[in-house]
Amino acid sequence: MAHNDMKQAETSYEGFLKMLKMLTIASIVVAIIAILLITS
Repeated sequence: MAHNDMKQAETSYEGFLKMLKMLTIASIVVAIIAILLITS
């Protein structure tokens, strides 16, 4: 059982989740700004 590979994959997966979360937050912020611009 290659335990090292699992830890490596887990770390990159956590990094991927962090990036995904940041992208989601950025998308929401952009959407809110767009809605405010359209409705004003």
